[in-house]
Amino acid sequence: MKRSIITIIFSFVSLLSLAQFQKDYPYSGVPFTKVKLNDNFWLPKLEINRTVTIPWSFQKSKETGRIKNFEQAVAHKGKLCTTYPFDDSDIYKIIEGAAYSLHVRYDAKLDTYIDSLITLIGKAQEPDGYLYTTRTMGDTTHPWIGKERYEKEHELSHELYNMGHFYEAASAHYLATGKKNMLNIATKNADHLLTVFGPGKKAVAPGHQVIEIGLVKLYRITGKKE
Repeated sequence: MKRSIITIIFSFVSLLSLAQFQKDYPYSGVPFTKVKLNDNFWLPKLEINRTVTIPWSFQKSKETGRIKNFEQAVAHKGKLCTTYPFDDSDIYKIIEGAAYSLHVRYDAKLDTYIDSLITLIGKAQEPDGYLYTTRTMGDTTHPWIGKERYEKEHELSHELYNMGHFYEAASAHYLATGKKNMLNIATKNADHLLTVFGPGKKAVAPGHQVIEIGLVKLYRITGKKE
């Protein structure tokens, strides 16, 4: 009898474990938050990344108007300061890299600056979650974006492309810092996409496989199957 009870318990635990595996791939990479480097090859290079490359990248984003695009989106006026509407994603990718850097070595100044950019991005986000500076600032003259949201997503608008990179950055930022300020913006946008795309709604295959990667990362953090 005792052996039968043990067998039942073991079977139940096995089924629970299987259910957990079915939620994702049976194999996964080691989270970057579980990795610590103390070598003489990579660690000095990552320190140069923190002290030189990341600040330089943010400075160039300011000089080239990439940050100003978000400021104009907040004001709902202006013309695209850069060449392409996918330039929003450059800010997101730098933030992602900076988040990884914060995990390697905490930098209060960098952390504060990232938060200031996240606040700016949040202000540029429209009330329903849409986030795309060119359209929000009111510049519809660029031939890539179309007159309506997502009208040219299958061509060149990069609306979903930008958000895929944003989700990746938001995921890295949350895992590195534990803060949800960027994650909340990403989740709000993903909830917006649910109202636009899906069965009986808009359907489009974007030109870059970025939004899918970002959505998977959001799912793994939030557990939202939608």
